[in-house]
Amino acid sequence: MMTGQNPTSEGAGSIAGFDYDLAFSRNLGLVQPEEQRRLRQSRVAIAGLGGVGGVHLTTLARTGIGKFHIADFDHFEVQNFNRQAGALMSTLGRQKTQVMEAMVRDINPEVSVQTFPQGISAENVADFLDGVDVVVDGLDFFAVAARDMLYSAAYTRNIPVVVAGPIGASAAFLVFLPGQMRWQDYFAMDLARSEVDKYILFGLGNAPRATQLPYMDRKYVSLKEMRGPSLALAVQLCAGVAAAETLKLLLKRGRTLAAPYFHQYDAYRCKYVIGKLRWGNRGPLQRLKFWLFRRLFI
Repeated sequence: MMTGQNPTSEGAGSIAGFDYDLAFSRNLGLVQPEEQRRLRQSRVAIAGLGGVGGVHLTTLARTGIGKFHIADFDHFEVQNFNRQAGALMSTLGRQKTQVMEAMVRDINPEVSVQTFPQGISAENVADFLDGVDVVVDGLDFFAVAARDMLYSAAYTRNIPVVVAGPIGASAAFLVFLPGQMRWQDYFAMDLARSEVDKYILFGLGNAPRATQLPYMDRKYVSLKEMRGPSLALAVQLCAGVAAAETLKLLLKRGRTLAAPYFHQYDAYRCKYVIGKLRWGNRGPLQRLKFWLFRRLFI
């Protein structure tokens, strides 16, 4: 299932004038030299290379992460242009893992990249997570089944997962740590009676305060058709917060407020909210919101 695996050339000298230490020297002062060396040896798995995943990858690559596993089964299309890092006229119809691997190698030619062009599945998730330090969730909003499988596998292997999703003009983000609240317990997908219910529970768990609702035109949202609006600015915000949480986890410094804590920063409203859902979506207020959201979006 694994293709495109290339060993890092670290220790073999510079590639065509590339120098790792010089390339990432401007990180110093915010990370220490020994921490930068640790980032060079770190392995991050990114599931999904579309709306947020591609920008997660390039942001982390520019941080100096030296090893990646990347997965996506899709190809770039015109409707991806408004937000996806690899979506260009020159990449139309091309496989996302192929395009993004080339892009990240253009940033760091010494990087080790292992690609999963079939996406993640029960058959290859063990390989996808092999040797990984942190997982970053870049899956499509509607990929609930894939998330359930990925988060279960990561939890079993004691691998933290960072997820940051663009909602309106905001970044909603969560961190799931080994031994703490599980993805399944937080989102409570067993409460759903349909696939649309699962999408509502996922959106509600990511952004319980729903700061985006006052300026979002709901007629452009169709959960049944698996369609909703998105902005590049929100994707960029997501990449920043996801990279910050990943950096803290890899370097083992800084405070990480993991689930059941949630975060949403809305750039349009200049508003940051943070809260704690002790019972996840099973809490009484979340259950009430669930029924209200069903009325709004179905």
